[in-house]
Amino acid sequence: MPDPGSTPALDRSRLDGLPLLGAAAPQDPARAGIIHLGLGAFHRAHAAVHTARALAAEPGDWGIIGFANRSRSVVDAMARQDGLYSVLELSEAGTRADLVDVHRGFGVMTEDPGAVIREIADTHRRILTLTVSEGGYYVSPRTGHLDVDAPLLRADLADPSAPRSVIGLIAAGLTARAAAGGEPFTVLPCDNVASAGQTARQMITEFLEHSGADDAVLAYVRDSVSFPDAMVDRIVPATTAGTSDQVAELLGVRDDAPVRAEQFSMWVIEDDFPAGRPAWERGGAILSDEVEKYEQVKLRILNGPHSLIAYLGALDGRVTIPASFAQDWIAEATLALIHDENLPTIDLPSGFDVAGYIEDLTHRWRNHDLGHRTRQVGSDGSMRLPQRIPVPARFHLGAGRMPALLALTVAAWFACVVPPRGFDPGEQARSMTDPAQARLQEIGSRATTPAEHARILLESGCLSEELAEHEDFVELVGALLTTIVSSGPRAAAAEALAASMKENH
Repeated sequence: MPDPGSTPALDRSRLDGLPLLGAAAPQDPARAGIIHLGLGAFHRAHAAVHTARALAAEPGDWGIIGFANRSRSVVDAMARQDGLYSVLELSEAGTRADLVDVHRGFGVMTEDPGAVIREIADTHRRILTLTVSEGGYYVSPRTGHLDVDAPLLRADLADPSAPRSVIGLIAAGLTARAAAGGEPFTVLPCDNVASAGQTARQMITEFLEHSGADDAVLAYVRDSVSFPDAMVDRIVPATTAGTSDQVAELLGVRDDAPVRAEQFSMWVIEDDFPAGRPAWERGGAILSDEVEKYEQVKLRILNGPHSLIAYLGALDGRVTIPASFAQDWIAEATLALIHDENLPTIDLPSGFDVAGYIEDLTHRWRNHDLGHRTRQVGSDGSMRLPQRIPVPARFHLGAGRMPALLALTVAAWFACVVPPRGFDPGEQARSMTDPAQARLQEIGSRATTPAEHARILLESGCLSEELAEHEDFVELVGALLTTIVSSGPRAAAAEALAASMKENH
């Protein structure tokens, strides 16, 4: 392996002879047509890659001005490297590294929110893409409307001219764009949020209404700003200390902002771009009017089962998803969740090969080179599980069936992130983080038994108020949590699997 001290740093002078993924965007930042909020690994391994491939097929002014949420490390590294970085692709065929060259400007949202507003107002910018996680949309899980009680959002509503939240920044930027002439614009969310485009439109419009925006601004957002839905799918594990060393060995340069990713990548986009867009369909994306159906596939065949693997694996002391899925009992419970409880709730897209998709998933979950950590997949459950559990659970409950493996997913989440009094879920589960963890722990602290613990948490509406009204589901979650505490996750999985098979066979 090259000596880090002797390996030249990546910059534009080192490009000759190095593999470039797709094509470069025009160098002039003024010609960059895309703004991106959330300059993390997922964006750089997903939308940026599809954009580079689209530019190779059809050149255009589609450079990206990227803003990190709050961390300077990636911004500083990419600025030093002239916007260049590498994607380390990990597949069964081996590992390869390619450079991406589409970013033309950088900033940090929390350090200079005014820069975000100015960029949105700039008529050269035509698309705003987002990877700000589920929490960035400030949807109240209780009401489905804008969470006006969130402290950051409440502060933004009190002074909408100096916003700090993503929703507040976009609202201020669109207000400024309307004042600058009202050029058409697109806001394209790339997060795991159901009907993400519609959700973003609703939250931004509600913010503008709550903050007293002019009718002219509301009319501009309604008539000239599109919010297409999209579904994104690529496993992007956290970059490790050794990732830069792997890139140095493969490319002979030192990259301080590399990303790791699996070979598989899917991006399904509703084609609604009044100001134009890259030729993403020529860069591997799917332009479709059935995005909602693809979302159902992703949420219920990949995301929900992925959470179950992470929680059961963490409770069993497994560090990674592949190590967890390698346990026969976890794989059996996961595949039963897919086939017996989630798949019947999905209206599949036209011509979609669901058997092939599930087969690909099993290979993805077994890819040890990815090393996707259970603690990473299991974090932020309070934002993710409301998207993944209530709708399919209520589908079965409404038909008189008990979705025992969905109940197991909830019980395992509680055990990992909000464990009952006196229960130690282990190091991997303790390492999971959740923005609602402190609040849920306080709610659950009144409980004296695991079953009571589950009941109090569910009745708080942490998943949905409607689901909490199903007494038999609440009781089963409590019973499975009790089994996890008393006999371990394997016993709880066997109990849930037996109940599910009884219901479905």
